[in-house]
Amino acid sequence: MLKPSALVLALSAALAPTLSLADQAFPATLTGHAVLPAQTFLAPPKDAPESLKISGKYTAADGRRVDAAGSLPGHSYLSDKGVPRPTGVPLPFKGQPVQGFSGIKSNGDGTFWVLQDNGYGAKNNSADAMLMFHRLQPDWQKGGVKLNKTAFLHDPERKVPFLIVNEGTKQRYLTGADFDIESIQPIGDAVWFGDELGPYLIKTDRKGKVLAVFETKVDGKTLKSPDHYSVTTPATSGAFTTVARRSRGYEGMAASKDGQFLYPLLEGPLWNAEDKKWENKDGREYLRILEFSVAKGEWTGRSWKYPLEQNGNNIGDFNMIDADSGLIIERDNGEGLPEHACNGPARPDCQNVPAKFKRIYKISLGEADSEGFVKKIGHIDLLDIRDPQGLARRGGKDGKFTFPFVTIEDVDVVDAEHIVVANDNNLPYSAARQPNRQDDNEFILLHVPELLKAR
Repeated sequence: MLKPSALVLALSAALAPTLSLADQAFPATLTGHAVLPAQTFLAPPKDAPESLKISGKYTAADGRRVDAAGSLPGHSYLSDKGVPRPTGVPLPFKGQPVQGFSGIKSNGDGTFWVLQDNGYGAKNNSADAMLMFHRLQPDWQKGGVKLNKTAFLHDPERKVPFLIVNEGTKQRYLTGADFDIESIQPIGDAVWFGDELGPYLIKTDRKGKVLAVFETKVDGKTLKSPDHYSVTTPATSGAFTTVARRSRGYEGMAASKDGQFLYPLLEGPLWNAEDKKWENKDGREYLRILEFSVAKGEWTGRSWKYPLEQNGNNIGDFNMIDADSGLIIERDNGEGLPEHACNGPARPDCQNVPAKFKRIYKISLGEADSEGFVKKIGHIDLLDIRDPQGLARRGGKDGKFTFPFVTIEDVDVVDAEHIVVANDNNLPYSAARQPNRQDDNEFILLHVPELLKAR
């Protein structure tokens, strides 16, 4: 073996910290696990239209309305659309399901605000899925979850600048065909939501009444996806009329600790018309983190770039730790036990497309480089969580615990040493824990002091 020269050794030492930071893994230990059953339902408000008393009527494969509750089987096809698996939960549903949490915010008292996803995965099948957010409290000792409060988004003052499903009603309750809200930030008396379809920012009061809707500005121009209300020609390969992918608007949205700014994070790269490519550096795609002034109600023009560890990954949530650093979920589209856990005899909880990449990264905005790329400080692996006390209510084995869901979309800091993480269970379309059983809404409390202190 050749001995490296002194120059090579010096260069390696100088470069190693930069090259290895994103791959620096920190341990995570399970300290709590709580579960809200998938089949948890709420009645819509008494003044809601009759059409909202049954949810999921537009989910048939051919798009036709199906009114009979429980007549359409639920299938998990998210990790492998070619091999759908029954989940055992049929729809439509009587009432509105409490499911699909796509954003979380700690209140510092053991309760959390959570944001419910748009409904059934698409704009065209979610016209009877009400948009809502909840205040809930996991019981880390007993394992249950208590719903303390629910608010439904509504637009009686006609702040939404386009036609909505319940246009002619008094309260104008919003549905998943109007917005796909994916992130939540309570600030003062208001609650802010990041939307994937426009993408838009939505401001409501604490009861869910819309106060304002803001279009997105990037480099002084309005950012539009194929679902923006002004777009009439859909984007097609080679002839893009938009610069944001469908359903790749705001997935995560952090807020500065003083509440002065929002930092919405796009889930997909933007289209570069000049290069005719999705934004990337050296073939590695990156996402934009934008900045919005809460006080001024306008975009500041500042932005950062978040590099994906591998193309095709998605992000799930984004919340700040302090004035400079934050946590971002980055994950692949697999679900179920990772491949290494499926070696040997066939296991019933192994999937067609197993989970391989489910991480939470700590990033620094303040240490972004000259091109605006944030510094990735390190990560924890949600497929390799320690569970020495055997606290896992499911998913634990031999002192290890996995969180293998296709859509992990909730993370926030609880205290100086703990974070909370939760999944979007995509009712009735996800079955990660068992191949033919619908996933529940799971909340986990993780002890991660090394990650939170890392610089």
